[in-house]
Amino acid sequence: MLGITSVALTSSSLVYLNQAWYQQYNTSQFHFFNDNDEWLQMDKCGHTLTTYQTGRLMMNAMEWAGYTKKKQLVIGGLSGFAYMSAIETMDGYSQGWGFSWGDMSANILGSGLAIGQKILWNEQRIQLKFSYASSSYAQYNTSLLGKSFSQQILKDYNGQTYWLSINPSAFMKPETKFPKWLNIAVGYGANGMIGAVNNNMIITDKDGNVINFNRYRQCYLSLDADLTRIKTKSKVLKTIFSCLNIIKIPFPNIEFSEGKIKGNYF
Repeated sequence: MLGITSVALTSSSLVYLNQAWYQQYNTSQFHFFNDNDEWLQMDKCGHTLTTYQTGRLMMNAMEWAGYTKKKQLVIGGLSGFAYMSAIETMDGYSQGWGFSWGDMSANILGSGLAIGQKILWNEQRIQLKFSYASSSYAQYNTSLLGKSFSQQILKDYNGQTYWLSINPSAFMKPETKFPKWLNIAVGYGANGMIGAVNNNMIITDKDGNVINFNRYRQCYLSLDADLTRIKTKSKVLKTIFSCLNIIKIPFPNIEFSEGKIKGNYF
């Protein structure tokens, strides 16, 4: 049953990616492409997150299904890497993209983080999470950043934030009174991007004045909740909490960007 479900989810996601990402480009001979300087490396964060979370969820599912730890690590832990390698191969045959060794390195990093913690602690004390808020930049280059919300959450890196969410209580003594569910999160984002490497498009406002967007990185410090550490006897709730733990829970945060420090409510 687990295998059938995994195949179904993988197939449907690849079909969705083909519609949202690849359909506008023709196929070509397999080729390589160096995209390490694109999107202020936000795309690399996406690769790392996907391989990490896929590996984490598959290892949890296989543990629940009674597989040995070795199979959890080899099959479940590497499932994200295998999935993203398939996508990278699709990139290699697309005229709009190409096979990227930088992407593959990010894939290895994500899988390594999931597998390494499983081996070391048999739990995920340091998790990669994701948050998204629609940006105002997608409207200026919908071909790259997406036309609809379902496309923009995948393509518009201006609205994405990637988080390293650390559980302090996991490193403390069991009798500590520090909340088991409370995490400290460090985030990374970027803004002002309407092109992959630079903003070489001419954008004007309604009066014909040229609009210049400043490309910059953003770092955040915030709190988070590890939903997997909320105690419940319900297997259904445990599964729901595990899946929702991909998303960073909104908390006030401190932002460091453009040489300034500011606070955000969410």
